[in-house]
Amino acid sequence: MAAGPSTALSGARLDRASKLRTDPEAVASLLGDPDARAVLVQDDTVLVSANGRELARFAVPQPAGHTPLLLGLESGRALFGVDLDWLDARDRERHATESHRMSLRDAALTLWPPESGLAAYLVALANWHRHHRHCANCGSVTEATEGGLVRHCPRCGRSHFPRTDPVVIMTVEAEGQLLLGRRAIWPAGRYSLLAGFVAPGETPEEAVSREVREESGIEVMSADYVASQPWPFPASLMLGYSAQSRGGIPRCLDGELEDVRWFTRDEVMGASQSDADWSSSTCAQSSQLLLPSRVSIARSLIDWWLREPTANRPE
Repeated sequence: MAAGPSTALSGARLDRASKLRTDPEAVASLLGDPDARAVLVQDDTVLVSANGRELARFAVPQPAGHTPLLLGLESGRALFGVDLDWLDARDRERHATESHRMSLRDAALTLWPPESGLAAYLVALANWHRHHRHCANCGSVTEATEGGLVRHCPRCGRSHFPRTDPVVIMTVEAEGQLLLGRRAIWPAGRYSLLAGFVAPGETPEEAVSREVREESGIEVMSADYVASQPWPFPASLMLGYSAQSRGGIPRCLDGELEDVRWFTRDEVMGASQSDADWSSSTCAQSSQLLLPSRVSIARSLIDWWLREPTANRPE
């Protein structure tokens, strides 16, 4: 099988300092280092430098009641993550005027690949802290430890770690055609690959077969891993697969899809080359096939399928 595609939101070049972060004194020393820097986040937005190619770096803020998150080391210098919601209004405004605020989806289209991966790491970790402040075992307020990669409950002693949910997403091919589906909430004409969460006690390959069957009624003969992508919206790991099918008439079976159908290689190629922005208002009423954003692994897999026609066919 040909090499899989590269994906956005991955490839951060950062030493995550796994051993160092278990030493509270070492983490405190890094936090007090004047050479340390911080990148800032709020919900799913990040602060980007003027050139749009990297995250903006700042001296590490010291927000009252919050400890900056140790992301790791860059060339030996500590890099922290700070949520803008931790800062007072004046500090938020000051940092915003020194940089550009962008959604992660938009930033991933302009950032250097390693910076894109760093941005995904920052957003995922900050969102986890924002939404998991209490112990799932006893309900008590937890405390950030190990530089922010663990939340510990002082009451029951449980430790909690950032959650990542595995999701399979797959090209499904039969006789040179690609299976795509659409949801009712999407702009007219937009279709994408089928996808779904891996269930407990299930391998990703089993999940591929089940999801395709449940969503379209199509049976797959094989499923081969192609590529993966962190997807912090809010906390998924996308596992991309290439699946083969003998075809058949697809049907919307589980209520998740409004339509599911086979598309020829020429139809998909035409949509990829036109590259219309399906999220724009001008495309909201379009009847042409619109593909997912280039930020997503769905688009990476589709374009890979177009480039590697022999890689997706059974021997």
